[in-house]
Amino acid sequence: MSPRNDLIEAFLEMMSAERGAGANTLAAYARDLADFAAYPGKGLAGASREDIRNYLAGLSAAGLAASSQARRLSALRQFYGFLYAENIRKDNPTEAVESPRLSRPLPKILSRADMEAMIATAAGDEGPEGKRLVCIVEMLYAAGLRVSELAGLPLAAVRGRDGFILVRGKGGKERLAPLNPAAREAIASYLDIRTEFLPKGARRAQAERYLFCSRAAGGFLTRQRLHQLLKALAAKAGIDPAKVSPHVLRHAFATHLVEGGADLRAVQTLLGHADIATTEIYTHVAKDRLTAVMQSAHPLARKPK
Repeated sequence: MSPRNDLIEAFLEMMSAERGAGANTLAAYARDLADFAAYPGKGLAGASREDIRNYLAGLSAAGLAASSQARRLSALRQFYGFLYAENIRKDNPTEAVESPRLSRPLPKILSRADMEAMIATAAGDEGPEGKRLVCIVEMLYAAGLRVSELAGLPLAAVRGRDGFILVRGKGGKERLAPLNPAAREAIASYLDIRTEFLPKGARRAQAERYLFCSRAAGGFLTRQRLHQLLKALAAKAGIDPAKVSPHVLRHAFATHLVEGGADLRAVQTLLGHADIATTEIYTHVAKDRLTAVMQSAHPLARKPK
């Protein structure tokens, strides 16, 4: 075995033994390091910072996605950090090498018409399943909840708060989320038939605690089941199920607020974002959507024939 491969094998052994890297992760590191090792330069052990920059530039010129370039650089950083820690090298050549700039993908968005179609379709079923589904959609869309926040929402969260619900978000942080009249009406209608979904026997007491109680082991609707319910509803409403998920409804909530002129700080608070930079993506989404509407609808924006 060549010295080059000896170094890679030693690195992979360390990643497995000390950091618990899985088989897929180790295979990806091996591929990325082997690719760089084949790049003309001073060899794997003696590569310079300029060698790494030239390698990344070559990947970019070849059309490799920025995300794939970033993954290759991450593998090199880990590898040369290991060589430095083991005193095999006196420096880490990946220091001061900038990561490729990743374009932040805009979230999938449902239009107001899409949301109205989904709610109307769910309301078409007047039985317990339909009332529960209307409640789920209205709450996701009216309060911008994360699926994890909705799935484990306690029954007590929707009682006696004058149109607000108390939500426990990421990091255990609590926030008050306002509900519009339609959402409050949907909750009231669902609460009338909620006992239909309570399990019998020993698990009933646990399930009683949750708004969306279930016969599942945890006592509440799982995130996976919520995904399934929404995708089935989308298909029934004539919307591509691939476009729909609980998180997409959260995006719709935020985007429609921004399109309606809501203050970005207020939207940040409603979403429970720690950093407003996370919320700012919705200004881009709203601008893109409004531009597209203007170009398709405004007579002065149409190209002359």
